[in-house]
Amino acid sequence: MTKGKSVGERISNIRQLKEISREELADRCQFTVPILTKLEEDAVIPSLGHLIKISRVLGVRLGTFLDDSEQLGPVISRKGVSKPSASFSNKNSDARVNLDFHSLASEKSDRHMEPLIVQIKPSDRKDYLLSSHEGEEFIYVLEGEIEVTYGKESHTLAVGDSIYYDSVVEHNLHTNADKPATILAVVYAPY
Repeated sequence: MTKGKSVGERISNIRQLKEISREELADRCQFTVPILTKLEEDAVIPSLGHLIKISRVLGVRLGTFLDDSEQLGPVISRKGVSKPSASFSNKNSDARVNLDFHSLASEKSDRHMEPLIVQIKPSDRKDYLLSSHEGEEFIYVLEGEIEVTYGKESHTLAVGDSIYYDSVVEHNLHTNADKPATILAVVYAPY
């Protein structure tokens, strides 16, 4: 995420700009008002699913919450040049944070895909919460090994393996060992 407004500030600003009350946005997103309040005040880290629901209701693309720039041409990311990251939790906003997202195209305006490098930290918990949201995801393992739970199935992926799935099916991804993993994720979320 680039310097500037936080994700919560952006949600609040866009909501107010569109003259939608906090109660109305919470209702339309099927959240409680206290959860939306925590999200807007940056008291909890939003899940990708939360951000997708909010972006749909507000009529903005998902990347609106992750970037400040309006680059119309191509965006190039160079190896070894780090960009600020955003962390997300699973759909339970009070849960632990185990994913760090590094956008590869935060400067690109009007994009429909979110290409991300995601660093997945190991977790002691084994009760992984599944999430679902509109769209599709493509995952390519760069380092380590991950396990992807998709519906009632579980798939182990190693370096060089990939998976493409519909995000509306409940899913979760986590490290398959006590070691971190890194993936390339491309998320498509219609708006």
